[in-house]
Amino acid sequence: MPWNRPVVAALTLAAATSHALPALADGEVNIYSYRQPELIQPLLDAFTKETGIETNVLFLDKGLVERIQAEGANSPADVILTVDISRLTEAVEAGVTQPVDDAKINDHIPAQYRDPKGNWFGLTTRGRVVYASRDRVPENEITYEELSDPKWKGRICTRDGQHSYNIGLFASMIAHHGAEYTEKWLTGVKNNLTRKPDGSDRSQAKAIFSGECDIALGNSYYVGLMMTNEKEPEQKEWAGAIKVLFPNAKDRGTHVNISGVSLAKNAPNKENGIRLMEFLASPEAQKIYAEQVFEYPVAPGAEPSEIVKSFGPIKPDPLPLAEISAHRKEASELVDKVGFNDGPSE
Repeated sequence: MPWNRPVVAALTLAAATSHALPALADGEVNIYSYRQPELIQPLLDAFTKETGIETNVLFLDKGLVERIQAEGANSPADVILTVDISRLTEAVEAGVTQPVDDAKINDHIPAQYRDPKGNWFGLTTRGRVVYASRDRVPENEITYEELSDPKWKGRICTRDGQHSYNIGLFASMIAHHGAEYTEKWLTGVKNNLTRKPDGSDRSQAKAIFSGECDIALGNSYYVGLMMTNEKEPEQKEWAGAIKVLFPNAKDRGTHVNISGVSLAKNAPNKENGIRLMEFLASPEAQKIYAEQVFEYPVAPGAEPSEIVKSFGPIKPDPLPLAEISAHRKEASELVDKVGFNDGPSE
């Protein structure tokens, strides 16, 4: 098995093997993940403790699908973990997944968060929200549409426009308003930027804290992660400087995306892969997602953490994610067309 061969540039091999029950170990499961290792480690630890199955994680910040395609039938990948509907759809379209029809998964994951053909399952949702300065932004309500209003000129920061988190939001704007409107809107947002898009969602909170910008686009769960970060306590200060605004709360609702899971097409440990998928869909894992990753669990009756509740209620945009995903290529093309990543025009 080619698991231990050298990893190409820009890919990071993260060993996430748990030895909680070495005497009862029952094989292994190999996970290819777009999700950062520290976000999924608590789940994998709990899975190994419950089943004795060891977990190996290959974290890739890009090129996951291409990696599996290149490995072909000899790919060691059993399970694919990823962070949004676009990447789940990409994996399916590339032919690197296989369908799963599993009663345990179906019982816990509502139909709107499952691929009708069983090629992927949503595990959590998160809002693409607005981080706003507590000191400099008196508004407590906002819409995505008004981000192009000149009143925000020089006050907005965000990560790369081509990042999947932003592409999902921009695709939702196309789904709601059409490409012509979205092109003009993107141009307006670009001209309101403080600087060229850069960094992570956490970087945007830091920029607000430092006074570089007043509002930013970011995922809701990062706020909880910053608030509880003991290793880098300065992140608590960044989180303390912002408030979470849920855009379009009074009309269609806030754009949400999902984290999800697929079974790899040539999974060598298929049975263990399905057991991991069942675990990730279980109430136990949904609670871990809520309490330690600060995402919204999708299982009926599962509650978000108290920290997430403190942000206020979220009204999710009901537009089907599959419909939004259909516009992701067009959204990417518009980002390039308007020169979004060039930053504000002089």
